[in-house]
Amino acid sequence: MNYLDIEQRLMTIRVLIADDEQNQLELLSFNLTQNGFSVTTASDGQDALTLAEETHPDIIILDWMMPKLSGIDVCRTLRSMPETKAIPVIMLSARGEEGDRTLGLDNGADDYMTKPFSPRELVARVRAVLRRSRPALLNDVLEFEDLKLFPASKTVERDGEVIPLGPKEFQILSLLMERPGQVFSRNQLLDHVWGHGIYVEDRTVDVHLSRLRKALNLRKNGGNDRPDLIRTVRGSGYALSSMNRK
Repeated sequence: MNYLDIEQRLMTIRVLIADDEQNQLELLSFNLTQNGFSVTTASDGQDALTLAEETHPDIIILDWMMPKLSGIDVCRTLRSMPETKAIPVIMLSARGEEGDRTLGLDNGADDYMTKPFSPRELVARVRAVLRRSRPALLNDVLEFEDLKLFPASKTVERDGEVIPLGPKEFQILSLLMERPGQVFSRNQLLDHVWGHGIYVEDRTVDVHLSRLRKALNLRKNGGNDRPDLIRTVRGSGYALSSMNRK
């Protein structure tokens, strides 16, 4: 994969940076953009929270000390809302004591960086956090039970057999495979796959899940269907679950 391929792929990764220091905001924004990320910025905590709710970025970089709402308050609020609780957060602060780092992590941050730091390190931390939380965004092959998902080629295999999927089914499966066992509501799937603010009937999710199940479970050459890996949680949503579940 050449540099252009990598840059085009990363442009789909949306980063929200919140910092009230304009120079810092511009520096981080410039470096992330230069590395192929799509960047949105906020200069205070309230704007950061509003943008996070409206745009659902793939990762958020929060300064600790901001007007209106602190980074800690923003992070705590994000974790309390179903629509944003899974968005990874990197906390920035000039406070480097162990107690401060622990406080940031205890309130939901996925990583903590002490100022000053190099922009190159921040870019590396962003990629590391995404690799843990959203591996498909960085083109990592996802595996679960006998399933393999290849983000670069948009292909899926089950037990070595290529499974043809439509674009929406592929996106749903990507999300489920990134977080096995986590239950996603219909609204969460709609926001992640169709986009926040796009009106689609809830029933649409059920239709695409039915197509996904059929594609994954049906054997091309006959024989018994494969075990169903997608669990329906009544009143809650859907999750990827082991074939050995009771």
